[in-house]
Amino acid sequence: MSGRASAAHRAATPAGAPHRGSAPEAFGPGKVILLGEHAVVYGHPALAVPLSLGVTARATPSGRCELSGLPELTAAQRKMLDAAFDAVASATGRPPVRIAVSSTLPVSMGLGSSAALAVAVSRLLLGATGARTSPAKVLALALRMEEAFHGTPSGVDHTVSAHGAPLLYRRPAPGRPGRVRQVRIGARATLVLALVGPRRGTQETVAALRRRAARWPARYGRLFKEMGRLAVEGTAALEAGDLESLGDAMNVNHGLLAAAGVSSPALDTAVDVLRRAGALGAKLTGAGGDGGAVVALFRKAPPAGALEREAFRVLTSGLEPTS
Repeated sequence: MSGRASAAHRAATPAGAPHRGSAPEAFGPGKVILLGEHAVVYGHPALAVPLSLGVTARATPSGRCELSGLPELTAAQRKMLDAAFDAVASATGRPPVRIAVSSTLPVSMGLGSSAALAVAVSRLLLGATGARTSPAKVLALALRMEEAFHGTPSGVDHTVSAHGAPLLYRRPAPGRPGRVRQVRIGARATLVLALVGPRRGTQETVAALRRRAARWPARYGRLFKEMGRLAVEGTAALEAGDLESLGDAMNVNHGLLAAAGVSSPALDTAVDVLRRAGALGAKLTGAGGDGGAVVALFRKAPPAGALEREAFRVLTSGLEPTS
């Protein structure tokens, strides 16, 4: 099964704000981290771009503040979502609206599905109170939901989703707002996303890495620092349109992530398959662990059906030059 998404940074232009009409609507795009995941938790930069896949939320008047939709969630995921929604509903005074959500993003694949949900829901709740839905207010509210999902998230997912643009993101310290720089895209390219399979929760993977980093801080500190350098170098390459350099940075980053213990045989196999299919670079994206997704950079999309025999689902998303 395959799907296609259009320009990656088209996803949440001002369309992210609620629409006027019979049913106010908001959209939160997913994201893909090209370079720097895990290192971003330790204060190093990460390069991420939004997808045109995402979560759409629609509000209708109701006797109470409630959330519906996403029947595909497991009981455990639904319980977590209800708790996260309760937190942001309380923070906005529980406006009397029913929010129905639908998603084109796969869950638990490292593509920012929870952040996209948090951004879409936060925009609608703020709009229902009559408040201006500035990026800062959306970010602050969406962070509450992300904390319910992930404990201490890096912040990159909901920041990229709220801005709807490629960003070089750095979190200076836990609990503080991240520093962001919008990134220009210098050349047209295609991102291929290989969905390897469901993975353990982000918290579990991050906690296991944190334990290793605490035990051998110098060793893992060097890994994280190099990942951050690759994010900066890859950003310069993306802006210059040097796709070969960006792809090479992605390849090196995957090696570092594997060394950090967050890859798996299935992810490594998908990386190898995509490289042999002509990718300029390929790596796991997101938390990794025992499943999740791989992102690969191509100048042009692979021929239709080229990856159909592989044991993973494929999505594509375009990178269009910044005008």
